[in-house]
Amino acid sequence: MNKKILFVIIALTITGMANAQAFGDIYQKSIPDAKKIDYPFLREGDVVWSQKVYRLIDLREKINQPLYYPTVATNDGRRNFLSILLEEIKAGHINAYDAYNGIGPTTYTAIENNMGAKTRTETQQINAAGDTRDTTISDPPSPQDVKQLLLYEEWYFDKKLGKLDVRIIAIKPYWMGFDTELQRINRIGLFWINFDEIRDVMSRNEAYMTNNDAQRISFDDLFMQRRFGSVIYGTSNVYNDRQINEYSTSKSALFEAERIKKELFDFEQDLWEY
Repeated sequence: MNKKILFVIIALTITGMANAQAFGDIYQKSIPDAKKIDYPFLREGDVVWSQKVYRLIDLREKINQPLYYPTVATNDGRRNFLSILLEEIKAGHINAYDAYNGIGPTTYTAIENNMGAKTRTETQQINAAGDTRDTTISDPPSPQDVKQLLLYEEWYFDKKLGKLDVRIIAIKPYWMGFDTELQRINRIGLFWINFDEIRDVMSRNEAYMTNNDAQRISFDDLFMQRRFGSVIYGTSNVYNDRQINEYSTSKSALFEAERIKKELFDFEQDLWEY
């Protein structure tokens, strides 16, 4: 009996939450009209040191869930980061580039195919006489299987401001879907996208932040304020920007990522005298 009562309470709570979302907010939010904050002017002569870094964001980590959820748009129009990118690419508002060299353009159809969209033909027997019929089946893409983002960014020391700073250059999502034929997880890079091209649309879309619904931020704020967890995946080097997993594995790769991270911040500290 107690289990039945608990089930009814949970059902009523979920229904109430769904109804509450349909009624909207009690005040007008400013994020849909927000604009990106421009970078401060940077001269070549102000940059005395820089290094390009590849940084991997795993969307399955708790700190990164505001980028992954909701997988379906909510009643108030809130979408996850990938949905915003895909809609803008499909509408032709932003450009997507080849996932491997980042130079040539890629199409929305190619992106969908890399996310598991495919058409297959199945032959079915339709009667006892052995007659068959071919049926075409279309599998939709599964953007919910995009579980990682790769950031390409540049760290630099600005002598005018006297500090180490960073700017994100580009982002590449990785699709990690299950291949039923090979019985394994496939990890496929979808596209590269210029970070500056998407800052305007990101600044107008809200990212969910826990514990305080009145202090929501935009996706642009999330990236600019570095509110994500990540590990270093590679750096610019004499080996043509080879990634850490090309020369190190397992725990050694994590230790190497931490070593590079420590070098970046030690560089700034070593420039000062106390």
